[in-house]
Amino acid sequence: MEHRHYLHPLFEPTSVALIGATERQDAVGDAILSNLRGCGFRGEIFAVNPNRTEVHGLKAYPNVESLPHAPDLAVIATPAHTVPAIIASCGQTGVKAAVIYSGGFAEIGAEGEASQRALEHARATSDLRILGPNCLGLVRPAHRFDCSIGKGQVRRGNLALVSQSGTLCNAIIDWAHANRVGFSTVVTLGSSLDIDFGEVLDYLVHDDETDGILMYVEGIREARRFISALRAASKAKPVIAIKVGRQPAGAQAARSHTDAVVGDDEVFDAVLRRTGVVRVYSIPELFAAARTLTSRYRDCGERVAIVTNGGGPGALAADRAGDLGVPLAALGAATFRQLDEALPFDWSHTNPVDIIGDASPQRFRQSIEICLRDEAIDGVLAILTPQEMTDDLGFAKAVVELADTSRKPILCCLMGGASVAAGRQQLIEARIPVFQYPETLVGGYHFLLTHRRNRQLLLQIPSPTADRVQPDVVRARELLAEVRRDERDQLYQHEAKALLGCFHIPVPERAVACSPGEAAQKAEAVGFPVAMKVHSPDITHKSGVGGIALNLESAAAVAAQYGRMLDEVRSHEPNARIEGVLIERMVTKRAGRELMIGIRRDPCFGPVISLGSGGIWIEAYGRHRVSLPPLNEELARDLVDNAPVRHLLGRQRAFPAIDTDTLIQVLLRTSEIAEELPELASLEINPLIIDHIGAVAVDARATLRCDSPAPADPYAHLAITPYPKHLERAWNLKDGTPVKVRPIRPKDAEMEQAFVRNLSSRSRYLRFWSGMTELNRRMLAEFTKIDYNLKMTLVVTIGEGSNEQEIAVGQFNQTASGESCEFAIAVADAWQGKGLGSRLMRYLIEIAEQRGYRRIEGEVLSENRDMLGLMRALGFQTTYDPDDLSVRRVWKDLQPRPPTSQTC
Repeated sequence: MEHRHYLHPLFEPTSVALIGATERQDAVGDAILSNLRGCGFRGEIFAVNPNRTEVHGLKAYPNVESLPHAPDLAVIATPAHTVPAIIASCGQTGVKAAVIYSGGFAEIGAEGEASQRALEHARATSDLRILGPNCLGLVRPAHRFDCSIGKGQVRRGNLALVSQSGTLCNAIIDWAHANRVGFSTVVTLGSSLDIDFGEVLDYLVHDDETDGILMYVEGIREARRFISALRAASKAKPVIAIKVGRQPAGAQAARSHTDAVVGDDEVFDAVLRRTGVVRVYSIPELFAAARTLTSRYRDCGERVAIVTNGGGPGALAADRAGDLGVPLAALGAATFRQLDEALPFDWSHTNPVDIIGDASPQRFRQSIEICLRDEAIDGVLAILTPQEMTDDLGFAKAVVELADTSRKPILCCLMGGASVAAGRQQLIEARIPVFQYPETLVGGYHFLLTHRRNRQLLLQIPSPTADRVQPDVVRARELLAEVRRDERDQLYQHEAKALLGCFHIPVPERAVACSPGEAAQKAEAVGFPVAMKVHSPDITHKSGVGGIALNLESAAAVAAQYGRMLDEVRSHEPNARIEGVLIERMVTKRAGRELMIGIRRDPCFGPVISLGSGGIWIEAYGRHRVSLPPLNEELARDLVDNAPVRHLLGRQRAFPAIDTDTLIQVLLRTSEIAEELPELASLEINPLIIDHIGAVAVDARATLRCDSPAPADPYAHLAITPYPKHLERAWNLKDGTPVKVRPIRPKDAEMEQAFVRNLSSRSRYLRFWSGMTELNRRMLAEFTKIDYNLKMTLVVTIGEGSNEQEIAVGQFNQTASGESCEFAIAVADAWQGKGLGSRLMRYLIEIAEQRGYRRIEGEVLSENRDMLGLMRALGFQTTYDPDDLSVRRVWKDLQPRPPTSQTC
């Protein structure tokens, strides 16, 4: 069933009302009208101005209500205080979308907040969608639609530009025009009162004219929608982002501009990695990345060979490769021998392969071809420096011919200007990335490499913890509830460690004591040697106040130390509440490394997991790396492999390398804590001592968030939707047969394939409308590796473990309208007639209503009488497809119950 995207009236309007149209030069309304007419807009333009009867030859109307009909789009260029009333009028008359250029709302502080509240109220009373306020409009060159206030025509092309800054957007367009770069779409978001990145990205995913997406980001409002849209977009086309706010001053400037949440830059970086997006840090890099990723290449291997006719440029490229972590390949023996035969005696005899300044196109061709044949080389960077005998056209022709016969990427650098312009143009026309400088050439390959690495992370869909011992989530929540009842927001250390124990993170044996005698007794029970730590809710850093004693080896030493410790702590912290001491078995790991693993909340993206150095090393190696939950083994391994502390984890002189698998398991358990305990504000395991044998969490701290209502979605606090375990059910069919229903998982691919193969030919035809016998790889990935925020697939199974068998499957996908979902369902032949299809369909409807959808719909072959009967029994309406009478359209209006969000 085909749907127009709900933002279609914004991006492809057939009629536009310009409210604030004027003939006053330098006014926003005049500039917009000039651009609308100048681009050759083929729809209707209505000028709205209560003080004029005509504007630039167009009849002027006093207000929206007086227009001949409701336009698709209202373009508003009037003062801020007038906008709420105009939006209310637009909503009442049936206008579908509006672009608000006016500034002066919440982004200016308290002064504009009243106007913003009035604007939000006006929008809430209709289905009108708003771009802005405080934006500079949008441009769709292919549709001859320009309602921006930019100067000059935007060149048509295949890149979409989405920006939160209108002025920067104009600068980028100006740069692009000078460099002959074109756009499919240019849209500025402004303050994003309504439409934000997520919805624009969702539109661009479905836009056939867009091959790549460029983003300028200052802040995010709806993290989960943003991430889901990025994931969907990155699977379909390259997405490249530049973000401000890496430094405090930039973050403050961004916040004051858009009033959006900026969040920590390192967390944003982790989001981009996880969603397959390439990040850049300057406007030239933005287009260099776009030039590379919209070329004939989308993928590459790690190792490169540099082929150059100049030693200096080759050295510059090699240095830049080292900076960016692009490995230079070691030339194989056969490659070395062939190059030695083909090149002058004084070639470089190493990588970079310097083929000497007088290199002809044939010498370039031979050298590149030899490198491409080497299995240890994944790509070639070819550098041409203009010299007296240089033939740039011949070079370009040779590269194009090689590129047409090799899957390995060839990226080129033609240094110089006019002297190599013809060769550069030939490469551009062949969609081969070409750069002017060696450093940007290497940067281009690095963009390809980053895109591949990030797409690998994008495809990681964490499964449930069924393969591991299940955590005691009930006990963990009871523990946090006890802390809440004590009106505390900070856990005692023994409570924090008990929390870790609930998730099977190893902790030392421990006990709390409130007197010298009890301390001695507990120490004997725990086993010597022991550590003693002051037990106080008011003291976080115990070592600084004398609150830690280590390696106590007898009951007498413990009893004596008890009094000395409390006296010293009171001398430093006289007002602190001291509730005794914590006795712990000493952890002795001679080869142990001290790490810090933590959970903290980002203001925009919620819980994040960090890994860095801990204990005595935290001062020397204080940096860390972050990732978003949920994690799986591949994502946890990526976190370990790229953490700043990774060089401490390998073999250190006489000490063996740590047990990396154990560290990964601790990270997975930490991810479980972040997923299952939304009330947790922070957790710090410091140090986690790990060696080649195992790991122990020696110290831990945890704090709670303020009270918040429990949402219908238990994972509403996460920016990335994890496997929705709460949707698992156990059913008994009509005949009493027990079955399980649960969301599909990536590891179910083989089971799903077997289910389709085992369907009868008729059942497969009724489900897929074709004679296919099995799912191809792409379809199998689409069915099993899903974004649970946008789709839902439920499988019904019998059996356990390796004997689990799928007997039915049902799914729904969000449609382009954003308000409905489209379903499909199939039941194994032997299990039909047992009420399974009806029950599965009812459950899909229940979940769709919980997610806020207003309608569930689908298409059924007219000959599928059983399915049509089921639809009627469930209250669906049916009609023939006017374009194909063999198909029935079925739909049911829902009672949406959107889950409540959890806020602090």
